[in-house]
Amino acid sequence: MKFRRASRVEEIHINLTPMIDCLLFILVFLLLSTTFYQQSRINLTLPDAQGVPPKQYDHKIEVMVDSGGHYSVNGQALASQDTADLSTAVKQAADGRRDLMFVIAADAKATHQDVVRVMDVAGQLGFVNINISTKAPTRGYE
Repeated sequence: MKFRRASRVEEIHINLTPMIDCLLFILVFLLLSTTFYQQSRINLTLPDAQGVPPKQYDHKIEVMVDSGGHYSVNGQALASQDTADLSTAVKQAADGRRDLMFVIAADAKATHQDVVRVMDVAGQLGFVNINISTKAPTRGYE
């Protein structure tokens, strides 16, 4: 007599949890290690100083910025680097005139913030003729 054996057929289950974990790990790793390139919103072409002869003005306000961020207005050094002191000194030098030539002469090692602070003071006081002083290129070797 032949007995039939009971066949045990188990359903096959594929566990997707480890695969999903690995894919999420790879996704997070790629997002953290990727650098995003953001194009500039304004394309600037900065001018070169070609040694244009300086114009002579009878009256001008010249603000100098040294490499340490110290200001001087028309040759007189300011005691502090505060914006209020700079504004007061420029007002005294302008003597109420806003049509004077406003020249910013900054050291090559001066920070951008210090120069922008001078431009901001000039704009708040209403100056419209603002120039940035450049150095004419030297010829030969030094």
